[in-house]
Amino acid sequence: MTPLLITSALLLSYCGFVVAQLECATKNGVKESCVVIEQCDSMMKLLQNPTPANQALLKQAFCGARGTTPMVCCPSTVCMTPDGALGTCGAVTACPHIVSMLQNKTQIPQSTVQYVQSLRCEGTGERNICCGAPPQPKSLSSFTPTSGKCVLTASPPDPSTECCGLESGGGGNRIFGGNATEVDEYPWLVIIEYEKDRKINLFCGGVLISGRYVMTAGHCVAGDILTSGRPVNVRLGEYDTSKSGADCLEVEGGGTDCTDGEVIVPIETTIPHPEYKPFSVQQLHDIALIRLDRVVEYTDFIRPICLPATDFTEARPASLKLFVAGWGAVSETQKSSDVKLAVTLPYVSYQECQPAYIRAGILLWDGQICAGGTNGQDTCRGDSGGPLQRANGKLMELVGIVSFGFTPCGTEKLAGVYTKVYKYLPWIRSQIVE
Repeated sequence: MTPLLITSALLLSYCGFVVAQLECATKNGVKESCVVIEQCDSMMKLLQNPTPANQALLKQAFCGARGTTPMVCCPSTVCMTPDGALGTCGAVTACPHIVSMLQNKTQIPQSTVQYVQSLRCEGTGERNICCGAPPQPKSLSSFTPTSGKCVLTASPPDPSTECCGLESGGGGNRIFGGNATEVDEYPWLVIIEYEKDRKINLFCGGVLISGRYVMTAGHCVAGDILTSGRPVNVRLGEYDTSKSGADCLEVEGGGTDCTDGEVIVPIETTIPHPEYKPFSVQQLHDIALIRLDRVVEYTDFIRPICLPATDFTEARPASLKLFVAGWGAVSETQKSSDVKLAVTLPYVSYQECQPAYIRAGILLWDGQICAGGTNGQDTCRGDSGGPLQRANGKLMELVGIVSFGFTPCGTEKLAGVYTKVYKYLPWIRSQIVE
């Protein structure tokens, strides 16, 4: 018996064997159909990851059986809300509590606008949102007030909890200009380990966005890179790759600050964007998720970054500084750095960035962001998949993923290209399961 049939059999025994087909409701304006579970992608994801929460959702969706195969109520489009609840993707006008939040208001609070924007999902029409349970005034699902500790789950934390985007020192001592970071800076930065011929190599970076998901570039998990190795592990809490164990640095005022040592977590699966084409020069949709085989613990040296709440490029920012960090090349002759480096880069508008790439036969689009074009300061080889960040108040927000750029790195007036994370929030939410 295959693993799927074993799990399906357990679902049948768990829910109770039902021969007659039950009726499926219409929820949030989206019709549900009773189908065999193999025909419902969203429920198959839950079935393949049978946590207690997912089992409860499966039991709720169970509507009968065809022979020994369970049937489930399958919404036409399923999605996950920012707080990790299952919802249905449909028109904003079909979600009662969202309609109530928006109508008959002389002025809609900015927090409400940002919340509705965060619900965007990939549907068949325009202005689709993920309609789940009504939101709490301020979600504290990932924060324990009594202990002051953040407890990570598979879902990205709500920024209001301050369980994302906050360094252990409060974000005060960032080092720019391509210099070494402090040991506790950018605790969401990770390195991907690749295995070939029983050897481990480091080719790409990534960024932790929740307790179980890392974001990286599509070209870090698909295409040519697979000839050099298979992504097998993610290394978290790292500072100096030249040695294992705790890394220590002297701090101002005397003494040392030491990490807990790297944490190596196996990769359960890699999820490149379905429209990413590894061998295209355009590198559209160059984004991927990595699901870890377990939820990691929140520490001073392992913390997720916040996902963006708004599209900062719509405000046409002037002189905006963005931050990048990684273990990439520090010169054209040295392929990588042993220690974590950081640099600030200027945001470059599409109008300024596009001409140089047009001459190279590459047409950029609004799913990409440009930054850099400063002599000697850039992302480079080995930084692929790493984060382009901006400060939103005291929290750091993930706005881009390192994609590609010109050679040599750090050439004046030739900005690098980053995948725009805000553009992909609906897809990211759709892939996350507990």
